[in-house]
Amino acid sequence: MNRFVKNFIIVSIVYLGISSLLGVCMLWNQSLISLKFVHSHLNMLGWVSMMIYGVGYHILPRFAGKPLKYPKMGEFQFWAANIGLVGMLAFYTLDAVGHSRAFTNMTVLFGAVEVLSIGLFFYNMLATLLPKTTV
Repeated sequence: MNRFVKNFIIVSIVYLGISSLLGVCMLWNQSLISLKFVHSHLNMLGWVSMMIYGVGYHILPRFAGKPLKYPKMGEFQFWAANIGLVGMLAFYTLDAVGHSRAFTNMTVLFGAVEVLSIGLFFYNMLATLLPKTTV
């Protein structure tokens, strides 16, 4: 198993733990309900998507009987996905506490990094799984 594949799975489990604790805190203290965006994105982009990336990178090329086309891109995607997610949620939280146009802009910027990471996965998987076309 590639190191970045294992890392996707490990951080996925970490994000599940963090989002679960945040969910309980939100139930305990209703004033934290403004962090439901953070909670839901930790679950969907953190736990679910990171697990899908890890399992997808490990299993799908094997099903196709091919090596992963761009392993370095997968490694870069790991960092982009995590930096994008953590940055987006950190600046969202800061914006929820003290509204600032700069925090909003940074939230959007890190969200764009997250979208870039999704695009990298999309491209890498299609490049690996689709047959070559010969002209």
